[in-house]
Amino acid sequence: MPQKKELIRDLTVGSVPRTLITFALPLFLSGLLQTVYNMVDMIVVGRFVGTGGLSAVSIGGEVLQLITFFAMGVSNAGQILISRYVGENRRDKVGQMIGTLFTFLLAAAVIIMIIFLFSYKGIIHWLNTPEEIFEMTRQYSVTCVYGVVFIYGYNLVSAILRGMGDSKHPFMFIAIASVINVILDLVFVAGLRMGPFGAALATVIGQAVSFLFAITLLYRNREQFNFDFRPEHFRIYHEVFGPLLSLGIPMAIQSAAITFSMLFVNSYVNTYGTTAVAVTGVARKLESMISIISQAISSAGGAMIAQALGAGKITRVPKVVFHALWIVAIPSSVMALITAFHPEWLFGLFSSDPEVLKMALTYIPFALIQYLGATLRPANFALINGSGNSKLNLVVALTDGIICRIGLALLFGVWLAWGIKGFWLGNALSGLVPFFVGGVYLLSGKWKNRASAPAEA
Repeated sequence: MPQKKELIRDLTVGSVPRTLITFALPLFLSGLLQTVYNMVDMIVVGRFVGTGGLSAVSIGGEVLQLITFFAMGVSNAGQILISRYVGENRRDKVGQMIGTLFTFLLAAAVIIMIIFLFSYKGIIHWLNTPEEIFEMTRQYSVTCVYGVVFIYGYNLVSAILRGMGDSKHPFMFIAIASVINVILDLVFVAGLRMGPFGAALATVIGQAVSFLFAITLLYRNREQFNFDFRPEHFRIYHEVFGPLLSLGIPMAIQSAAITFSMLFVNSYVNTYGTTAVAVTGVARKLESMISIISQAISSAGGAMIAQALGAGKITRVPKVVFHALWIVAIPSSVMALITAFHPEWLFGLFSSDPEVLKMALTYIPFALIQYLGATLRPANFALINGSGNSKLNLVVALTDGIICRIGLALLFGVWLAWGIKGFWLGNALSGLVPFFVGGVYLLSGKWKNRASAPAEA
């Protein structure tokens, strides 16, 4: 039967570029669909509500990132550790990690939801949200927060599957969410005129259905990874919880530092008015088109490196890093050319406001820098994350998120008085940090110390 097909895949054999591409392709398609349905929110709201609604969804999306960074960090750590256990052929540890992830992250989702519902007004004000769009931003943010359990749940199940070498099913689940989201966007926003609230509601419903499909798949294949879904096994296993926190906390801090620093920069950007907010929001969506490729390669490369180190196949690791670099470089170059020569068409997909399109032209140089960073980051993140180097993760988090992003934004935007262009520049340049840190780590060879008993010379 289809549901009994082996989910665990050995990523330590075969051609490195072929394995990397085939494993990353469903991850890319998943990210693309997720980006598309987020863009649909903005396009539909922008067309049927206007620039104010577009700005509200943009800020609301930032708020949602603020409350999901913890799930992303811990889930990604769980993925790396599961890949490691698969490489070591320790399926008992895989089962323990599944029980721990479910218990820990779903409890965290409930706590975070409660905290946010008591503090959202302060957060929205902290972001310098223009008063005229405050209510729409509140509606979008609060509605999304009610679905945070589904967001956390989907992330942890997808991380479990990716860690076992299965990237196809997470793509299927996000495809389900995307279709539902697009249909409901048109019904709620275009048809029923529910505004940003309708867009958020469509997103939550899509994520809920996706999570239910994902949990069903795991349950039907439970015998493969030593987790039977009995209530008593939904608990924290200390044997794997320590390593999960050791790697997950720095990864969560990394995500948090980047998220908080971007929110900090955007809080200054938001003071320049609704047009500036709209341009920045659209620009981030365009950059995400490359970022989803970067993240797919980074995630796939991290899983491959973790399995390789677990199996002691250290000569495979630099090959993964090299191929990850050139694979991302190709689409990044294409996107850079389109942005440089047809910016009005790109930004015009989201807004027909002449002021938005005029300001968009000034963003082009900063977009090109961001594309460069998105090209250089994934190979190095794959190495850092795949080797389970929590300390280096923390270094990247603090350097990228705090020192560079905030520091450079303040330098160019405030002290040098370059205005909004200074904040855009500081944000773009900080994205180059992981390349330099990861490059030094690769050349040092210290990642080899994290391999199990070597299976290769």
